[in-house]
Amino acid sequence: MAAQRRNLIQSHQSWTDDLPLCQLCGVGTATNCVYGADGKGTQSHPNEDGHLRFRGEDGCFLYGVFNGYDGGRVASFASQCLTAELLLGQLNARHSDSDVRRILTQAFDVVEKSFFETIDDALAEKAHLSNYLLPHNENVSFHQNQKVQERLKELEQEVSGGATAVVALILQEKLYIAGVGSNRALLCRSSSDGQNQVLQIGRPHSTDNEEELQRLSALGVDPARVRQAGQVAGQSSTRRLGDYRVKFNYNEIELLSAAEARPVIAEPEIHGSQSLVGVTGFLLLLSEGLINALEAAHGPEQANQELVAMVAAELALQPGLQAVAQAVVERVKRLHRDVFASGRQRASDCSQHEDMTLLLRTLDYPPAAGEATPTQGGRIYPVSVPYSNSQSTSKTSVTLSLVMPSQNTLTNGTSTASTLEEGTPTPGSQSPSATLQSSITQTQSSSSSSGDGSLFRQRGSQAAQPDETGRVPPYVDFSHFYRLWGGDQGEGGQAGLGPQ
Repeated sequence: MAAQRRNLIQSHQSWTDDLPLCQLCGVGTATNCVYGADGKGTQSHPNEDGHLRFRGEDGCFLYGVFNGYDGGRVASFASQCLTAELLLGQLNARHSDSDVRRILTQAFDVVEKSFFETIDDALAEKAHLSNYLLPHNENVSFHQNQKVQERLKELEQEVSGGATAVVALILQEKLYIAGVGSNRALLCRSSSDGQNQVLQIGRPHSTDNEEELQRLSALGVDPARVRQAGQVAGQSSTRRLGDYRVKFNYNEIELLSAAEARPVIAEPEIHGSQSLVGVTGFLLLLSEGLINALEAAHGPEQANQELVAMVAAELALQPGLQAVAQAVVERVKRLHRDVFASGRQRASDCSQHEDMTLLLRTLDYPPAAGEATPTQGGRIYPVSVPYSNSQSTSKTSVTLSLVMPSQNTLTNGTSTASTLEEGTPTPGSQSPSATLQSSITQTQSSSSSSGDGSLFRQRGSQAAQPDETGRVPPYVDFSHFYRLWGGDQGEGGQAGLGPQ
């Protein structure tokens, strides 16, 4: 079996190729980025995240987000193996809650053991070559030593690394969440009055989790030192998949050397079941990189609410769930970059971000109006504007969509010339003037535009008409900005600025 798993990984085949993907969810991703002094971002390593989204039988759905580190092997392996351990006949409608929790726990255990089986040969070769290079071995030439060193580096890359995981299982309209590490699951319930209630399911297994510190203390590890270090063997998570060094050689790690048993484990914390009958809303699975990027930019206080607000806004705008998830990830990425570029208080925390993954699963959520033709024949341009939060001092940027319609607007599948005046919109039609669209609802906080709107020009009752160059007058008056810029830069600094 171990040989079969090794062959599957080497050939890039999957156990789950024949399973149908779930069409009720979308996934957004972004690769890691390090910003230079000039503000340009570069990718420091290949994407190490993974995810899964499959539909099984008997009303069974499986989703997961995996945050890999020191390579993506474990995340990739876990996304395949965990699916094979859960959706190939292991679960059915007759299972009780305790049965499901037991099967989930067993699946995580099998994933870890199976991964270590796939690297057994590489570990054995690594140990053999390490002994071959012992200092007292005088029979090794310089050339041989160099070749062995290169091979050892290859083997280390092959066996190293790990992953954290958050997995959502829906079985007969019951939700179960299983996780190891610091990924996050959010359940958003939408009420009839449009309010979104956000529930974070579970806490991260990190060095500031009191229950995890108590678990480590019971094994003989000093919790105060763990809390002060903020990391365990280079990672903030105290539970993870893979990572043979911390699993088998923990006694050689000073922080963990006093442990009486394996301190960093792959046993998941499981929450559920939670009934989804009658629930309208959506489920979010977030990688640690996405969470850290948003919290670095705006602080952790309202991160969950901000993400839900972004998703709700994009659900009202985008034509598909894949586009929604990707748009939210792009928002977070843009927020993070803008804070770094601002040079303000949090800029130093936003010099880089890790890979980001967001999985969105809707729960009887109403589709966006006019979803089939979201721009009515026009094009969408993202516009980032600030909004204030009544219960938080942090600023949040909400990306709206600036919809520029085409010359002829599609109405109910036919092409008609648009002659509607501003202020009289009808379903299926779009005013010729540019319009800002946003739908944002937030739990325990409200979002509103700051200022008196004096930056926006007043329009008459007639829609703006393009001039001979095809342009329309701007909605925003930047003259105050130009005056301030001229004051800072001198008369010469104002040259070339402003409308031409």
